[in-house]
Amino acid sequence: MTVPDIIDWAQRLQSIAQSGLTYSQLPFDRLRYEDVREIAIEMLNSVGDGLTRDALRAVFSEQQGHTTPKVDVRGVVFRDDKILLVQEKMDDHRWTLPGGWADVGESGGENVAREIWEETGYRARAVKLIAAFDRNKHEHPPMLFHAYKLFFLCELTQDEREIDPRNVETGDVGWFRADEIAALPLSIGRVTAAQIARFFEHHANPALPTDFD
Repeated sequence: MTVPDIIDWAQRLQSIAQSGLTYSQLPFDRLRYEDVREIAIEMLNSVGDGLTRDALRAVFSEQQGHTTPKVDVRGVVFRDDKILLVQEKMDDHRWTLPGGWADVGESGGENVAREIWEETGYRARAVKLIAAFDRNKHEHPPMLFHAYKLFFLCELTQDEREIDPRNVETGDVGWFRADEIAALPLSIGRVTAAQIARFFEHHANPALPTDFD
């Protein structure tokens, strides 16, 4: 039994509890689903994720409706065989692809174009979905909720940067060759070295189909 195993089980138990509390109106059934949620909380608390039981309970209680994975979108932008990366201020200035949680009211392509502009100052547009990954199936550190990661190949629509003064999440911006990635401290909660290597393969061979789990 590993920590990722425990977190995966807790995610599934929380999903069962949330969906059960959404659809069931029978008092005793609701009590059972609340018990299932408490088991998920105990499991997560046991692995020492930094959140207390009360904090976990508050996070889960805020979740409403049928449970679905959260969606993270990331922009993959190349220029002169270099990939665009940003530094995450909230993760010790580690490097990642621009992106974040998808917002309601925008398509995936619109979300990723906005994230690229907000975090890097570059205007870009999505041209292809190159990967749709289950976060749990890749070498990311565990998190509370199940998530899908959508990686869009994007192209610049202008070369000049327009710095957004509202950006407080990311710091420096850089373009990197494939052989420079290994030396970078990556924000692996957001992207892994293996994923970036695969995206360079997509850049070299645009005919590759979309990757998915």
